[in-house]
Amino acid sequence: MKNTLKKIALFTALSSSICFAQSTSIVEDFKPSSYNQPQQEYPQVNSQGYVRFKIIAPAADSVRVSLGLGGKGGTKLAKTEDGSWMATTDGPMDEGFHYYNVKIDGGKFNDPGALNFYGSTRWESGIEIPAHDQDFYALNNVPHGHVQQVLFPSPSTNTSRRAFVYTPPGYEKSKDKYPVLYLQHGWGEDETAWMNQGKANLIMDNMIAEGKVKPFIIVNTYGMTNEVKFGKIREFKIEPFQTVLVDELIPYVDNHFRTIAKSSHRAMAGLSMGGMETKTITLNKPDVFAYYGLLSGGTYAPEEIKDKSKVKMIFLSAGSKERPERILDATAKLKDAGFNAVSYVSDKTGHEFLTWRRSLLAMAPLLFK
Repeated sequence: MKNTLKKIALFTALSSSICFAQSTSIVEDFKPSSYNQPQQEYPQVNSQGYVRFKIIAPAADSVRVSLGLGGKGGTKLAKTEDGSWMATTDGPMDEGFHYYNVKIDGGKFNDPGALNFYGSTRWESGIEIPAHDQDFYALNNVPHGHVQQVLFPSPSTNTSRRAFVYTPPGYEKSKDKYPVLYLQHGWGEDETAWMNQGKANLIMDNMIAEGKVKPFIIVNTYGMTNEVKFGKIREFKIEPFQTVLVDELIPYVDNHFRTIAKSSHRAMAGLSMGGMETKTITLNKPDVFAYYGLLSGGTYAPEEIKDKSKVKMIFLSAGSKERPERILDATAKLKDAGFNAVSYVSDKTGHEFLTWRRSLLAMAPLLFK
């Protein structure tokens, strides 16, 4: 009887091991990343979200890619017979966009096979892990708006500064005036982030085509956030950027685009440190914006807002991996105090662009009601 039980236990253990191995085996359906340089085969992504890298560095002694599962220092590559270095991530990556870099013998480089995106105060390699809900930010066969670069005068900084302006489909042929959302990037990024990494223009195009949102203009400009090092954010002074935004950029946009130049038709939102900027400026300048959005960027307390009548909507969001309890609690307190407050939690995402893409998707239909 004891031998029989031992055999059963051994068979069960072996069966469990086989099932586990099968359930975690890597599916060999890798395809080049959608963000690869032209004609570059690597990096590749499979249907499970694993990433496979290949770096040509025959004279190197070690190659490591920063992208990988948390706490393991990225992915260590192994040298192959032809002198290239290859490896696959230890596990599937979160859906959405990721920055990464390559370390060759300790030096930091970008992956020659991938496109570059401005983040972490430098142009870094980027990769996209297809998301199950990616259609809302896909390049679909719908009417498209335009994203144009503008240079606006900034006497306070003694130069001209850059902004990107999204105008919705039909803007050029219409005589209508539009509300405006001033949408800010996070620390380490710049005014290119929301249209490149965030795909804000495609999100808007798709929602407008489906009749889910009232068309409006989006403006992105550099928040001057990278003038302080990461970890010393408390040293950041909002006044210079507040002057650029409120006294220089907004008048320029109102003079050069068909806007409804009223606070009731103006919103400000930002991700991460851009949320901090949003909170500070909206509290400092209550007559400028009526709609507020903090995307992984903190919260408002009811007592911080001096005139409730000036605020039409407050939107707070975070990823489910960002401890969103603070967001939910703050929203409840704002509602109890009589504010029109809305919270959104992005499922299975952290401090990353899929959280903020989904946040824009949730926030945009609530603006300018």
